[in-house]
Amino acid sequence: MPSVREQILSAFFVELKTLESSAIKVLRNPDKLMRVPENGAIIVLRDGQSAEPETLLSPLTYIYEHNAEIEVTINNAYAATQGTSLDDLLMIIGNMIEANRTMGGLAEWMEAQAPEFIQEAVDGAPAMRAATVNVLIRFHTSSPLR
Repeated sequence: MPSVREQILSAFFVELKTLESSAIKVLRNPDKLMRVPENGAIIVLRDGQSAEPETLLSPLTYIYEHNAEIEVTINNAYAATQGTSLDDLLMIIGNMIEANRTMGGLAEWMEAQAPEFIQEAVDGAPAMRAATVNVLIRFHTSSPLR
């Protein structure tokens, strides 16, 4: 059986995959850079890192705050609509998290942090807009490996 952390990240990825279409690709921890579809987007879930757990002794419980990361990149030739398209996608992801903060009871709490925006230059093409969003996931387990 997968660890609690993996179960939460898998459930979150399944929710993000509901956004996938011919124009939007959703990936988890890709090992290489992916081409963003023209007039489309790529959403990448990165597993992230856990901070040192808080430990309760009776019963033995490890309480983790895990930071996953979502990268959203928009490829739209029209600079005027890039910001709006990116904002719309971030709002949809934020609403997904708010609607299911516990991922069906697997996590105690999930919360998106404020996005960090990036403008990526592309040789011979309009720049792409991107945002990185840290997602704080709080969960508990009886073992650091579970």
